[in-house]
Amino acid sequence: MSVCLNLARSALGLAMLAALPALAQSHDHHPAPAAPALDHAKMDHSTMDHSTMDHSKMDHAGREHAPSNHAQHDAAGLPREPIPAVTDADRAAAFPVIDHAAMQHAPSINSLLLVDRLEHWDGRHGTGQAWEATGWIGGDINRVWLRSEGERSGGRTDAADLEVLYGRSISPWWDVLAGVKQDFRPADARTWAALGIQGLAPYKFETSATLYAGSGGQLMATAEVEYEVLLSNRLILQPMVEATLAARDEPAQRIGRGLNKVEAGLRLRYEFSRRFAPYIGISHERLFGATADHADDSHVRDTRWVAGVRMWF
Repeated sequence: MSVCLNLARSALGLAMLAALPALAQSHDHHPAPAAPALDHAKMDHSTMDHSTMDHSKMDHAGREHAPSNHAQHDAAGLPREPIPAVTDADRAAAFPVIDHAAMQHAPSINSLLLVDRLEHWDGRHGTGQAWEATGWIGGDINRVWLRSEGERSGGRTDAADLEVLYGRSISPWWDVLAGVKQDFRPADARTWAALGIQGLAPYKFETSATLYAGSGGQLMATAEVEYEVLLSNRLILQPMVEATLAARDEPAQRIGRGLNKVEAGLRLRYEFSRRFAPYIGISHERLFGATADHADDSHVRDTRWVAGVRMWF
């Protein structure tokens, strides 16, 4: 019985060995399970180490790329779609017609009135008031100028004059003036022909020089220089010097030949606005030569404290 059992086990083992190749062939006919599709949109590429990848072995030729937004060119490098020609409508849109009548231009005629000094003074020989004003009307090249200055003391006007001049610009900084001057005081009224120049000298010195020709062959000249020192944007110190010369002696008019008067002043103003500025200062006046001989001894030299206002319209 045991012999028969052993023979049966040996036969079963041989049968299983014979069946192995057939089983292997039967599995080859079944397809391998497909790999799961990868969703690249859900992959975290930031954690991948691209430095270890060998891009040289990748076949980029077989990959399809999305169409580019750039213009397509042919083999010669020319665009497949040529640039359209510029039309009249394109030109009209780029360069519209300007209506000059609707534009606002600056007025061709302007004007200015500057009251440079309107002050009260207190000197060794009394008190009084003085003024100096300048105005003009016209354009950038041609203007009509008005100038006036005078002085009062003891309730009466000691000196007063008015000039009407035609001015023409000869450079961006200089004007030539010609006109008449009328003296109302200190003696009888007198008319002068005037010719001068005024402007801004180098280093911003405001300069004016005028030659006057009066009756009796008298010639007089006046020169004035001013400068503004900006201590701040509103606090301004203004020194000035003015000199007067004459060609002839006129005792009746208290005018002497040569240099007859020099005035120097120093005024400190504060501009509450550009149009309005009160000031304080000091002024010294001295007469020379025959003019000093014709004047009272008390008026040959005079130092005054001044306070006033500067304004323009």
